[in-house]
Amino acid sequence: MRTPVIAGNWKMNLDRARATGLVRELCERVDGTAVEVGVAPPFPYLAPVAEAARGTRLWVAGQDLHVEPYGAFTGEVSGAMLKDVGCTHVIVGHSERRRLMGESDELVGRKLASALAQGLVPILCVGETLAERQAKRTAAVVLDQLDAALSGVPEQAAAPLIVAYEPVWAIGTGVNATPEQAGEMHRLVRDWLAKRFSAGFADRTRILYGGSVKGENAAGLLAVDGVDGALVGGASLAAASFLSIVKSCPDRARARGLQR
Repeated sequence: MRTPVIAGNWKMNLDRARATGLVRELCERVDGTAVEVGVAPPFPYLAPVAEAARGTRLWVAGQDLHVEPYGAFTGEVSGAMLKDVGCTHVIVGHSERRRLMGESDELVGRKLASALAQGLVPILCVGETLAERQAKRTAAVVLDQLDAALSGVPEQAAAPLIVAYEPVWAIGTGVNATPEQAGEMHRLVRDWLAKRFSAGFADRTRILYGGSVKGENAAGLLAVDGVDGALVGGASLAAASFLSIVKSCPDRARARGLQR
């Protein structure tokens, strides 16, 4: 049975005091749950957040990484550095990186390979824009992104992979995919993983949904067969809203014993 994952992507938000205060509250409240919970703070707060989470079940992720482990790359952060300050996971290929920073599918693939080489769990984001969905290119776009990211990666090396399906048209817009749309895309991704690697690999891999996930819609999305959790944006910036999503995980591995 795949353990659900609820991950909070804080993006460029919070300050040091609020970041560490939030993670301390989360650590107290997620103890004893049957759900994996993690957060991805901005780079300046990774070290204090990781220190606050040390010894707890909550893991910490970087929001991005450079393809090289070190070098003359002003403003960049390597996977080795992320691991050194306490990160165990890293987000790769988020749509905001692709759209706003011009990251190509090929670059995302290199970053994913670097994350695996540095011993980090990559959370690979894939998803289509509204124009691509309206043009009925959703499947082609997502499968191309998967193919480019995992090209040449052997099954054993890819074992830690987490995939996050994030329809770009739903990120930060207040609009989210319907449970039916989410289920369709998660089946598409899992079928591709089975063909690319093996049925066992596909069955073990967690596939998350992301895109305006909040307490009000989380239960319906997380109840869909094949949706193994959520990558949460704005709703992860406050303990109450984030924990409501954790509590929404279905009974097959829900957050039993969540402290109130």
